[in-house]
Amino acid sequence: MAQQNTNIYNEASIQILEGLEAVRKRPAMYIGSTDNHGMHHLAWEIVDNAIDEALAGFCSQITVTINKDRSVTIEDNGRGVPIGKHKSGKSTPEVIYTVLHAGGKFDGNSYKTSGGLHGVGASVVNALSKHLDVTIYRDKKISEIKFINGGKVSKPLKAKGTTKKTGTVVTFLPDFEKIFYGCDWNYHSFEQHLRESAFLINNLVIKLIDKRTNKEAEFHYDNGLTAFIEYLNEKKTKISPIVSLKGKQNQIDVDIVMQYCEDYNDTILGFANNVKTSDGGSHLVGFKSGLTKAINEYARKQELLKPKDKNLEGNDLREGLVAIVSLRVPENLIQYEGQTKSKLGTPEARVAVETIVSERLSFWLHEQAEVAEKIIAKAIKARDIRAALRKTKENLRNKTKEAQRFLITKLTPPQKHNPQRNELFLVEGDSAGGSAKTARNRQFQAILSLKGKVINALKSNTESLFNNDEINMIIAAVGAGVGNEFNLEDINYHKVIIMTDADSDGAHIQLLLLTFFYRFMRDLITSGNLYLALPPLFKITYENTKGEHEYFWTENDLKIRLESSNLKKVRYNIQRYKGLGEMNSDQLWETTMNPETRKLIKVQIEDAVAAEEEFKILMGDNVELRKAWIEKNISFEAEDLN
Repeated sequence: MAQQNTNIYNEASIQILEGLEAVRKRPAMYIGSTDNHGMHHLAWEIVDNAIDEALAGFCSQITVTINKDRSVTIEDNGRGVPIGKHKSGKSTPEVIYTVLHAGGKFDGNSYKTSGGLHGVGASVVNALSKHLDVTIYRDKKISEIKFINGGKVSKPLKAKGTTKKTGTVVTFLPDFEKIFYGCDWNYHSFEQHLRESAFLINNLVIKLIDKRTNKEAEFHYDNGLTAFIEYLNEKKTKISPIVSLKGKQNQIDVDIVMQYCEDYNDTILGFANNVKTSDGGSHLVGFKSGLTKAINEYARKQELLKPKDKNLEGNDLREGLVAIVSLRVPENLIQYEGQTKSKLGTPEARVAVETIVSERLSFWLHEQAEVAEKIIAKAIKARDIRAALRKTKENLRNKTKEAQRFLITKLTPPQKHNPQRNELFLVEGDSAGGSAKTARNRQFQAILSLKGKVINALKSNTESLFNNDEINMIIAAVGAGVGNEFNLEDINYHKVIIMTDADSDGAHIQLLLLTFFYRFMRDLITSGNLYLALPPLFKITYENTKGEHEYFWTENDLKIRLESSNLKKVRYNIQRYKGLGEMNSDQLWETTMNPETRKLIKVQIEDAVAAEEEFKILMGDNVELRKAWIEKNISFEAEDLN
């Protein structure tokens, strides 16, 4: 019998996905991913609708509640969703919550500025939810409509009482079974997102309630952007006062606050109509070019640069800068790249921001001459350090192979030079390094043994840091430079993997290395090239078998296995690994280094503000802050595994 051809492509292959089917079929196209990050985006979509009411001047309070059943309720006291019949014949709420590209943000009248540009937010949330309920307070009526299983109407719009209040209440339960399997809400993510939203609209009150843990928070600021900068820089040493730059051009309202601190990196946050543009965009390009132009022109006029010197580069001028760039862009000009609105594409925004920054900052620099000199002196120092690092990098390139081997004596390189495949393991100590060298695949895996705990890149000055042997070995091994000179195209390894013992010392070494990479090779993280290895904590070996065994990565996983009924019928031994050096090379390969069986954690920066804050707490000088963080986030209760 002839084999049936299952790869036929003809007219019958073309499907039309009706309604919200397309969203459920390809959810990542609409929310970016189906992991925790994507699921939280559902909440932000509904919150953004409430924020738009606040931007329009009709909403003063928003309450977000994480319920015990993992549903989320978002309530605002805005005008309330219109409840009349739509021209399509359906009720207006049904259209809003079930039809893609339907909303009040297209006519240019209901919302002059809005974050919810595409009109798909509410309907996408509905499409990816097990159920979504909407209660509307409008026209002196309380109206209700309910949806189930991805947007199917279970109860049509119906009035159920009278009221004097206005607003909209949306409760939705994500589809944890089919779409967001294994995901859960993170209180800290809500806290960060809602705090930022409150900073951006003066006098807006946002409440957060988590009924799972009874945690609550309230965010309310009279002078939001200034309070935002103060919050970001609370634990930093400042070298300038807060600078406020405001203006309007091309119908775009520009509001910028900035402050220089004693720091190596910059933190520049962009917002367009209260939507955080985490991937930047035209407004941030305009800010950077305006800043560079204004400071260089001032430095030339005041002869703070030598005539033969080149202009200061943007990277040097932004060292230690913390800035918030917030725009109000009218509906007819706003352009986001992608549904998740992470990047602003409006070309007029670049011109508006660059012009306003250049003019207003130039005036401020002349008014604050003493501070301006400090800022320029810091940029010149950054330029000189960058030049020294570049020279070191060039010298390293020019060294003989023998000299390079001497510099990175602890590196065992792979046999083949293939940066697209090769992996570098940063391993704690000679014992673990020896095991890793034996276990590795010599074709593409390199081992760099580190001597104990590396220097703290947050507390150390630049000179001490770059005189440290361990840090220099890491820089040389990675091969892409450091700081402003870091160039991802020169990287020697597709994956840089931190592999330490699964104990408190190992965790501390991880954190020290992460601090260095975050401060001086951040592109290694943002490009997705930095990983943490996950060695197992336990091994169960079953007696009277041919060496059958299982590995467990957490105490809880082991406890569940020990309590399982089928394990009570056999004899077994439990081994607790205290360090990588205790593993045989074949065990280390099987559990931690083999790409087919290992577990890796990709290091990512989901929230730059949160990352900056937690590095300061964990690795900075304030012991009391660190103690409070540990007491809040870490449990020291030992579990009985017997």
